[in-house]
Amino acid sequence: MPWAADAYAPPPRWVPPVIGLGFERRVALRFLIEGRMQSLLIIVGVAAGVAVVTYISALISGLQANTLEKTLGAQAHITISARDDVVTPARERAASETLFTRTQPRDQRPRSIADWPALMAELETRPGVAAVSPMISAGGLGLRGEASQAIALIGVDLDRYDRIVQLRSKVVAGTARLSPGEAMLGTELAADLGLAVGDRFTISTGSVSDGARVTALVDLGVRELNRRTVVLPLRSAQSLVGLPGGATSLDLRLDDVWAAGTLAAGLQAQLPYRVEGWQQANAQLVSALNAQSISTAIIRAVVAVVVVLGIASVLVVSVVQKRREIGILRAMGATRGQVQRVFLLQGAVVGALGSVLGVGLALALIQGFSRFARGSDGLPLFTIALPPSLALQVALGATLAGVLAALVPARSAAALDPAQAIRI
Repeated sequence: MPWAADAYAPPPRWVPPVIGLGFERRVALRFLIEGRMQSLLIIVGVAAGVAVVTYISALISGLQANTLEKTLGAQAHITISARDDVVTPARERAASETLFTRTQPRDQRPRSIADWPALMAELETRPGVAAVSPMISAGGLGLRGEASQAIALIGVDLDRYDRIVQLRSKVVAGTARLSPGEAMLGTELAADLGLAVGDRFTISTGSVSDGARVTALVDLGVRELNRRTVVLPLRSAQSLVGLPGGATSLDLRLDDVWAAGTLAAGLQAQLPYRVEGWQQANAQLVSALNAQSISTAIIRAVVAVVVVLGIASVLVVSVVQKRREIGILRAMGATRGQVQRVFLLQGAVVGALGSVLGVGLALALIQGFSRFARGSDGLPLFTIALPPSLALQVALGATLAGVLAALVPARSAAALDPAQAIRI
């Protein structure tokens, strides 16, 4: 009989409820909302840490970029020049001999790089080299009436040299032009000699003197350079120095300024000339930049540790407060892995929300610095920008820190015995 079979049918086997990721997400958010004051405080703490790291990183990056721009704005990334004259000994000393000698160094004179046009053409084809410019450099005197000043004479091809140091952008008066018989002067030197655009003065290199007309005054960004720099056409400088057709150095500009050390070392091993990168010429500056980078890394590490400890402490308290709820969840069929994921999601949510709020706060700090931190000329001290890559990196780091901070509390919650947790 059908009704009898139905009456004596065995009871259905109990199947635990299927608890998916939606359940874990809902529980995690519910725990955060129930402890809203604790959650709010830790999110604000994470935001403060992210803001500090992001702002300091952007500030140091802007300061370093501004320092490099001012330092390398008036010099090449790599300079290739002829070696100094040295005295060659008459013969080698034998092992059994003792010689008492005193060698007087030779007086140095401008020396040209042999076959420099061919070397310049070869350097221009190298990967990473943006521009190459020949140069004549020597000392001399600038004369006008009774006034005289020691000068650093620079002979260049204006178009090529402009690609090295952007000389045209540094003109503060006159027009950047270097035809025969013309010169460009540093602003301080022009003031010392009483010169203005259009005036004539005399350049003397000892045995040779010549006149030149001032076409432009330039501000090279360094007072000492402005006080002694005279820029001439390459041919005029060759005649004054006594090196017709020569070049005392080749200046290189690179696509990546930090590749100068490696490329300079490679060129030094290949060429019979002196090769100097900007790092060698500015060793103290490089040390200062490295110290700034190390300080920034230490600050970021310390803030990350503080953020991790803050999130971990809040979640540990949450585990203690939610022992009964965790026990009930376990009794209803939630696995240890699901309980762990509940607290890992809490850490991720706290880290993500704190990251978004912290990046916004960092942007406000950057805007405030640009608005209020100004020099005597009323312009910002230097430009600070927040690259999207930096903001994303810090945000992802804070979110990951939140997940890592939740590992210990999550394992502790998953290890709770449901029976004991419910009885408490």
